[in-house]
Amino acid sequence: MAPIVPGKWTTVLAMALGSAIPLLLVLRGFAGRHYPSAAERVWVLRPFWYLQVALPVLGLSALVGVVLGLPFGEPAAGGRWALAIAGSTLTAIALAGYVGSRWLVTKELVAEHPDMPAALDGLRIAQISDLHVGPHTPRGFLARVHKAVQDARPDLIAITGDQVDDHAPDVQHFTRAFGSLRAPLGVYAIAGNHDVYAGWRPVRAGMEAAGMTVLVNEAVPLDHAGARFWLAATGDPAATGWSRGGAADCAPDIGCTLANVPSCAFTIALAHNPALWPALAKRGVALTLSGHTHYGQFSIPRLGWSLASPFLKHAMGSYREQSSLLYINPGTNYWGLPLRIGALPEVTVITLRRSSDSTAIRPLS
Repeated sequence: MAPIVPGKWTTVLAMALGSAIPLLLVLRGFAGRHYPSAAERVWVLRPFWYLQVALPVLGLSALVGVVLGLPFGEPAAGGRWALAIAGSTLTAIALAGYVGSRWLVTKELVAEHPDMPAALDGLRIAQISDLHVGPHTPRGFLARVHKAVQDARPDLIAITGDQVDDHAPDVQHFTRAFGSLRAPLGVYAIAGNHDVYAGWRPVRAGMEAAGMTVLVNEAVPLDHAGARFWLAATGDPAATGWSRGGAADCAPDIGCTLANVPSCAFTIALAHNPALWPALAKRGVALTLSGHTHYGQFSIPRLGWSLASPFLKHAMGSYREQSSLLYINPGTNYWGLPLRIGALPEVTVITLRRSSDSTAIRPLS
């Protein structure tokens, strides 16, 4: 690009240095020395993350263009054409992804289990997850999420982690949007890795001050239509390797989580990271609700594949292991870039059904 831009190499160098400046803001924020405003997140940090994602693709595309241009004696022109094509494609993906990030869906599912008390048949659970709320999150979108949850008329509301974006004060924006949620059996929230990184103690305190019940490595009995079941909640694995903000308070402990649950009791667990599900399944937990993966914010549902699939054993959708079920919510918002393709923001509504011979999660017919 240097030969065709004003200032040539000086301009290219200035652009390279300028693109790295926002990293200083990122580091100051992670160190807790600065709380970025909505404007900083939208107009400084967001372009920075877009650029960091795009640069490797643009660089590789330019290299391919140079190689293809060599036989014609025009390597520089080939590189510039490749940059133009790759840049246009990435821009189109970014625009489509932004539309997807605002395309809220309510997914109705049925969880069938033979060991469920008959009186629990029809109990409805609304799950939202990975909201990553901050001052930059559009209030209109959060209001739509709130309305979708309340319109589902759930008996219980589960918020399965990553309530805040990256900073403890973000919890004020989260509770302003969702502190008024109500359900007959209560509103329950658990820790996610971003809640840990932001500072678990102030995040937890903010949610509890708003009236939410926060569970960490514990289980509580709930009664519905004359039947009792247990709601269990784990800590998050991120707390194991994090030392700031009270992280030690929420390192996962499956034994502690289920210590008070009677044997053979019907149990539903909330675990932000689905990596905890196998241990819960071995302990007889009937249904686990997770989040965390975002489905990579890019998925092909018909193929059961997402950007998270190459890295995680349990990446998207539902799973069954013997008589234990897992559902992974794709996230009700986004993190980093407002980009979702094939993995739309979701409010999940799960209706429990007693089944004599099947254990499965399926779409509500």
